[in-house]
Amino acid sequence: MLLNGKNAVIYGGYGQVGRAVAHGLAAEGAVIHLTGRSRAKLDEVAVGIRAAGGTVHTAVVDALDEDRVTAHAEEVVESAGSIDISFNAISLGDVHGTPLAEMTVEAFERPVVTSARTMFLTTRAAARHMVRQRSGVLLFFGGDDGHDPMRDYYIGGFQVAIGLVDTLRRQLAAELGPYGVRAVTLQTGGITETMPEDDRELQAIASMIADKTMLKRAATFRDVGAVAAFVCSDKARSITAASINITAGAVAD
Repeated sequence: MLLNGKNAVIYGGYGQVGRAVAHGLAAEGAVIHLTGRSRAKLDEVAVGIRAAGGTVHTAVVDALDEDRVTAHAEEVVESAGSIDISFNAISLGDVHGTPLAEMTVEAFERPVVTSARTMFLTTRAAARHMVRQRSGVLLFFGGDDGHDPMRDYYIGGFQVAIGLVDTLRRQLAAELGPYGVRAVTLQTGGITETMPEDDRELQAIASMIADKTMLKRAATFRDVGAVAAFVCSDKARSITAASINITAGAVAD
């Protein structure tokens, strides 16, 4: 297995992306430390991981709470010995469908402020331990490709938040690289598999996403988990400061 002996902390672990990455890493032998604000939802995901043969621990953590994030990271290191992977997939509270000219400042800034705070807190907490270990992977999700600005209509502050995270990833990669710590983003062009088949509007969006890809299909959550496991493994030890393209050809590097 690619990740035997590795400990992965996942924030927002019961969302679709967090769940997919948790399953992908666990399938390759990583011990998952799953966090979120709902114990019941965490336990539901943990049951699935254990049923598939994985090892998982859960903890209620608000990824916007500085003291709790720091304390949890210390708890993981004390009990497990290391933090080898950190991934933050919490929801940002972004509003879609409203033109910027009609959006409130609160709605616009919410994903930007939330993203900036949570990504800084969680990467800082992990980085402090990774620097001492002289190894580790800070994993991100999103990617600011900059190739198709037309698709950024009516998504409020979301793309600004993604761009912020992309810049943070580059800065972390530069500062932490000498300590053996890598920073990598998983970039998809949109995942459509959970869009209800009886929702015509969402299915139209799903078709649009697939039509823009070279493979004529969107990435799946399973794809995200599998690529995450590879990126976090030693087989990808020379990859950092990079955005990994799993857009099925929607973006051409």
